[in-house]
Amino acid sequence: MEQGNYSVGLDIGTTKIVAIIGKENEYGKIEILGTGKSKSLGVHRGVVNNITQTISSIQQAVEQAEIDAGLKIGPVVVGIAGQHIRSLQHSDYITRPNAEEVINEEDLDKLCNQVYKLVMLPGEEIIHVLPQEYKVDGQSEIKQPIGMYGGRLEANFHVVVGQVTSIKNIGRCIKSAGLDLGNITLEPLASAEAVLSQEEKEAGVALIDIGGGTTDLAIFKDGIIRHTSVIPFGGNVITEDIKEGCSIIEKQAELLKIKFGSAWPGENKDNEIVSIPGLRGREPKEITLKNLSKIIHARVVEIVEQVYVEIKNYGHDEQKKKLIAGIVLTGGGSQLKHLKQLVEYITGMDTRIGYPNEHLAGDSDEQIASPLYATAVGLLMNALETDAKQPEMELKTVPQNDNEEKVLVEETAGMASATAGTAGKERKSIFDKWSEKLKDFLDNAE
Repeated sequence: MEQGNYSVGLDIGTTKIVAIIGKENEYGKIEILGTGKSKSLGVHRGVVNNITQTISSIQQAVEQAEIDAGLKIGPVVVGIAGQHIRSLQHSDYITRPNAEEVINEEDLDKLCNQVYKLVMLPGEEIIHVLPQEYKVDGQSEIKQPIGMYGGRLEANFHVVVGQVTSIKNIGRCIKSAGLDLGNITLEPLASAEAVLSQEEKEAGVALIDIGGGTTDLAIFKDGIIRHTSVIPFGGNVITEDIKEGCSIIEKQAELLKIKFGSAWPGENKDNEIVSIPGLRGREPKEITLKNLSKIIHARVVEIVEQVYVEIKNYGHDEQKKKLIAGIVLTGGGSQLKHLKQLVEYITGMDTRIGYPNEHLAGDSDEQIASPLYATAVGLLMNALETDAKQPEMELKTVPQNDNEEKVLVEETAGMASATAGTAGKERKSIFDKWSEKLKDFLDNAE
């Protein structure tokens, strides 16, 4: 099967690594061809801290997906998160030499590229530059300035910044696992792609993706991403607390959390008790469910409050910035019982659990439609989108390597080549440019 037909999303998480192979069916929905999942061993709070272990975990997940789909994997789209990610607002402008000409794509590119030149802290690199709204000659709140006249073009940008070394390490892992890096995207953006509807993005919504090592937040309003943030806590700290609080091993703590855990202590009666087998012939331990949910509650409140601080930082109290669609919870941590009620109680905002099934074909495996796979499905969607633009890009890039070949083609094909050239000039998105820059950067780092 040729590469063009299917794409791959690879979610390198703190607890699990998921590879999903899929393609678009004739109805524009995503058909999952194969999935692979492995325990993630070398990642801590979203950041790779053991390259060898991460490589073998990636290989395991990829092999499983390849066997499942009966295909060989080519380029993959990878998500990046972790505690080193931060975002900032920035505004910039360009003065156009000729105000009598209409604004075109090139002007927007020029403005975006200018933002990439921002001086960051040592060891940091810009991952995304996301335009929010434009101003033309002082006229504000313009969503799409192309085709307008104007001398001064301004824009507000949401800039996402990450650590160079972390990005390099991810690239290194992908390469060493025998894969090609197609693209890197911010995980909260990928999850948002998979679980939010366009109406929600317009109305204003906060997506909270509770993973194992990190909790990611993405806020949308008027269909545009307004704020992103990565909080370095997730489901793992809850497990850790249960382990410490009940003096049991991690495996048992994780099981307790999933099977009996609740974020709302009032739900459990005093006499509900779970018995846990002791280690190596020791006495079994008895734990009351009320105590268990008290431990969970304390930690979950802390995570939710941190996220709420970020939502307040965005300024959702202002009338214009109100998040009408409230909050959407996704990720493995969102499956904790009574979490939705707790989030509603703390924030006073409408809350729902987000499932990534909206874009999946009807006959998809139920397991994939679980919030656990939101990021992986979003990455796969990003991969399919990037691959859809690929053919035009290839048209453009082949002749550049060999000038003589280019001249020959132009001489022989005459007019035909001119028309092909314009067709090939399909504009690369800012993102494709960034991923190309990143690829060069990773290759030079070798």
